[in-house]
Amino acid sequence: MERSTETDALMPMTSIRSGSGMEIAPDTYCYTTQISNVFLIGNPAVSPNWVLVDAGMPRSAEKILKAAEKRFGQNHQLQSIFLTHGHFDHVGAIIDILEKHPVPVYAHKAEFPYLTGMENYPEPDASVEGGIVAKISKTFPVQAINISEHLVELPADGSVPGLPEWRWLHTPGHTKGHVSFFKELGRVLIAGDAFTTVKQDSLYKVIRQKKHIHGPPVYLTTDWRAAWESVCKLADLEPSVAATGHGKPMKGSELAEGLVDLATHFPEAAVPSHGKFVHTK
Repeated sequence: MERSTETDALMPMTSIRSGSGMEIAPDTYCYTTQISNVFLIGNPAVSPNWVLVDAGMPRSAEKILKAAEKRFGQNHQLQSIFLTHGHFDHVGAIIDILEKHPVPVYAHKAEFPYLTGMENYPEPDASVEGGIVAKISKTFPVQAINISEHLVELPADGSVPGLPEWRWLHTPGHTKGHVSFFKELGRVLIAGDAFTTVKQDSLYKVIRQKKHIHGPPVYLTTDWRAAWESVCKLADLEPSVAATGHGKPMKGSELAEGLVDLATHFPEAAVPSHGKFVHTK
């Protein structure tokens, strides 16, 4: 495995939810690493086995594993890791976790170049319309990591290995291989950065975790047409509860109305007025 010195760097950003977690379903626990959420899937009342969705901010491995120990017990067994995508704030702790728990890592094939050291992500667009976080995004790491020895392609049939009640959906736009995860029972959605529940380019709202449904982060979304189509696909699922890579989980009418509104008004609500990715595709 090869880590990136950029991707491994400690990022001086946090929110009031950092280090806290909440159960959003009996088998789904959301834990916040600074400004990014990870998800521990598994029912501690049934088994100490669990899987991880996304791997959070750099240098957060110890905290993620302590959260797992608290939830599943000292004999907890990580079975696998699933990635919504490979941006630094979703894979920051993955190499440290894999060194202790050498498990398979599942991702979409289109995301493999960024997870095998072959290709870096596009540079963030610091010129895009948005708040302070958008302006400082030029400092965000985009260098690829290499976890080839652990990497496995997600099954083409949409199934999620080891989680028979869940399925994955290709939800590109923020990245080419971005995926989301959905469980029909309870209608639970893990949406990654396909949309967010906080205005991610606003430093104040990120810190305070002001809850509101927004499109994907503007400074790192490279295909806005695909991003819109992905939001429409997720709105059609009619989730009862949704958790995203950034922001607080949402449920009920607040989620339903907000997601439908975002899908309906995506061009004016989510797409910035200017930026280097705005008019691509």
